[in-house]
Amino acid sequence: MVGLALAALLRREDDSLRLAVIDAGAPPSFDESADVGLRVSAVSPGSAELLARCGAWEAVERTRMGTYGAMCVWDARGSADGGEAVRFGADELGLPELGHIVENELIRDALYGALGREEAGLRWHFGARVEGFEAGERAARLVLADGGSVDAALVVGADGARSAVRGLAGLPVRSRRYPQDAVVTHVRPERDHRRTAWQRFLPSGPVALLPLGDGRCSVVWSTDTAACEKLMALDDEQLGERLTEVTDGVLGTLAVAGPRGSFPLAASYAPDYVGHRLVLAGDAAHAVHPLAGQGVNLGFSDAGELASCITAARRGGEDAGDRPVLRRYERARKGENMRTLMFLDALQRFFGVESPAVARIRMDGMRLFNRIGPLKRMAVRHATGLAETA
Repeated sequence: MVGLALAALLRREDDSLRLAVIDAGAPPSFDESADVGLRVSAVSPGSAELLARCGAWEAVERTRMGTYGAMCVWDARGSADGGEAVRFGADELGLPELGHIVENELIRDALYGALGREEAGLRWHFGARVEGFEAGERAARLVLADGGSVDAALVVGADGARSAVRGLAGLPVRSRRYPQDAVVTHVRPERDHRRTAWQRFLPSGPVALLPLGDGRCSVVWSTDTAACEKLMALDDEQLGERLTEVTDGVLGTLAVAGPRGSFPLAASYAPDYVGHRLVLAGDAAHAVHPLAGQGVNLGFSDAGELASCITAARRGGEDAGDRPVLRRYERARKGENMRTLMFLDALQRFFGVESPAVARIRMDGMRLFNRIGPLKRMAVRHATGLAETA
């Protein structure tokens, strides 16, 4: 998603720029008649604005998505309707919504459509696995598994947390595997989700109910690996009962109404985003715990900043692949990305402590947070990608 967004932004800024998009997978293909996919993202208003600049958001809006105007976060020792629950509302910022729940494949398909099919200055390489990276003085070369190659003044590695491009270029990465996996599925709640995103912090990890457009909720439940294996072995009725229990019945009885899957949780970051004629973006540069749904939004912010740096450099007669140009992007994005990564990591650890004394501190802090209007508004602006207008 991040790589396609960057390509779309660059294409719209300068259609004389020659671009090659390389993807190990197949071309995006979204089937509106199929059920809602398990892989969804919480797209902030700031990211929706960026996708609109890409020419992709209109296609997303007219297809399908869930929209939420409120959030409710509470501790396992408290309740969703208690004073210690943290609540956010779009009306606090004068916004129509706080975000959207959108299928990843729909976003990819919309960006693919916005970029257009292969034409002058735009080349697609699908099913193309990168096996080599060679950086020369004026250009870099990517060697493909089929024996072909692509030369470019700049290579952008936006190929995920296990980035092949990053590894081939020799850029280091620091990572931490959480002792957790995430269970994902869709449920149909007994009560209306009220366009609200719900998240309860359990000692083993957070469980979230994210509103879909058809009245169902997408579930993301982070729990320890052994528990995840047991949950995946349950039948739909049993899993629905467990989900109803761990969400404290906030939406009544939950019935599993979709497929299910699981994936391991980890956080990682690249100390350097920039190599020789190479730059990293999105999860290739930083991957965060999914508890706040900020991963793809950080990546879209990377795409916006990198597109601006490249465009400004070209207009100023600079080589967009030079380190000084790319360092501007790194300086602009690395601080926020690292702050978010460390904050989410600390939050996950803090809510995982089962001590009654720590639990009291948590709930007292959440009550206080609810009462400090400016702090709360600043947090909401950051989460929606509108912090710069605060």
